[in-house]
Amino acid sequence: MMEAKIRKPAVAGQFYAGDAQELLHDLKECFLQCKASPLEHVQAIIVPHAGYVFSGVTAASAFACIQPDAQYEHIFLLGPSHHVYLDKASVNVEASEYATPLGNVPVDTALCKSLLAKSDAFTYNNRAHDSEHCLEVEIPFLQYHFKKVAPIVPIIIATQKLSILQEIAHVLQPYMNERNLFVISSDFSHYPAYLDAKWVDGLTKDSIMTGKAEAFVNATLHNQELNIDSLATSACGEAAIATLLMMTEKDASIHPRHIMYCNSGDSPYGGKDRVVGYHSFVFTRDEEKSVESRENDKAVGSIEKDQANFSLSDEDKKLLKEIAYDAIKTTLEGKAYQIPSHLPEKLKTPCGAFVSLHKHGRLRGCIGHFGEDTPLYKTVFRMAKAAAFEDPRFPKVCMDELPDIDIEISVLTPMKRIHSIDEFQLGKQGIYMRKSYQAGTFLPQVADEVSWSKEEFLGHCAQDKAGIGWDGWKTAELYTYEAIIF
Repeated sequence: MMEAKIRKPAVAGQFYAGDAQELLHDLKECFLQCKASPLEHVQAIIVPHAGYVFSGVTAASAFACIQPDAQYEHIFLLGPSHHVYLDKASVNVEASEYATPLGNVPVDTALCKSLLAKSDAFTYNNRAHDSEHCLEVEIPFLQYHFKKVAPIVPIIIATQKLSILQEIAHVLQPYMNERNLFVISSDFSHYPAYLDAKWVDGLTKDSIMTGKAEAFVNATLHNQELNIDSLATSACGEAAIATLLMMTEKDASIHPRHIMYCNSGDSPYGGKDRVVGYHSFVFTRDEEKSVESRENDKAVGSIEKDQANFSLSDEDKKLLKEIAYDAIKTTLEGKAYQIPSHLPEKLKTPCGAFVSLHKHGRLRGCIGHFGEDTPLYKTVFRMAKAAAFEDPRFPKVCMDELPDIDIEISVLTPMKRIHSIDEFQLGKQGIYMRKSYQAGTFLPQVADEVSWSKEEFLGHCAQDKAGIGWDGWKTAELYTYEAIIF
């Protein structure tokens, strides 16, 4: 039985002031300089963990979005390991409190120990915590901002293996609710030049804003292929961010917001030849949509029973196109979108959809959502905005382009699991494949654009989309769906 102890500061006087009064002054300045204001129902934040002179204002901007009197039961702190590699997450079951110059914050050791008991994906390694700075630097922000700091759960994720991250996310998922706050500690690009950092950090930001772990992981891989001089990583807390997205991506009530960006070159103490990037994000929970999602779940079963009869009239299609266009236009104008007062019931049906944008016949953006957890009109609205402003492959659409943008919508029928490719109809159905965490899809219309056989179609999807190799489809889960394209 290990004896509980107080975890002493490891980087006080280095990353932040070691004197309490000086630290309070620095924190006050960070919060005064940030432009954020409190939001409702903050579920999670992503904040940097560098020295306060470099990233303090960026971090404070996310903390400032949380109501100071918010009464969370626990604050989960997740960050990377800078000192120890483990194929697991290390949760601190030894420390009863974390100390800073501003006092001590309690650790829920019972909850920490329960995580160890729930899965082999969790362990405890003192070296992963004792000298680690990534969680410690966040605690003074909690102490300064909150009227009362809830017990913390310190977790260092010391692996990049997606299968293990999935397991970690699975175990933590039940705690992803309004009673708890998740604080994800991560810096972003490491050591490119100033302008290169802004570029690659922008790509990473766009992938996080999709809310999808796959998009984020793929973006970090893509960034490495850009051959940017001196780029060591796109996010040092990549595993922690991916874990967060794995927990939130299937919850239609949780939405990411980008709060602030800077890099070390923006500080008077940093040069511009080699910099580190810093983002802050806030994930808010829409309580009304949460209830709505539960109601939508009830409707999905009836859709599946009548899948073959699902159709859209010409008027339905016209209205969806108008919704997609208005989603982009109102965003560019900075206006709030007004939902049409009378919507056909068919457009309230929970359905997946892809929205593709073309300019002069060339793809300008494409984002889709498979989940049948959102009414069709809202799916189209959100995917239109995502295709215009969040596709990491393209710059954001601007107002001057809008007259030249053609919108194509693919409304997806519910997916059906298949166990033989004989059940897959090339040209009529799309394919979705998943193996472990990696997944990819080809829409039905792709078959009209290529001359591949069924096996080539599956091979390209496995290799080019899912990243599981040419023959990966043979051992992957396969799903088919149809699309109403207009």
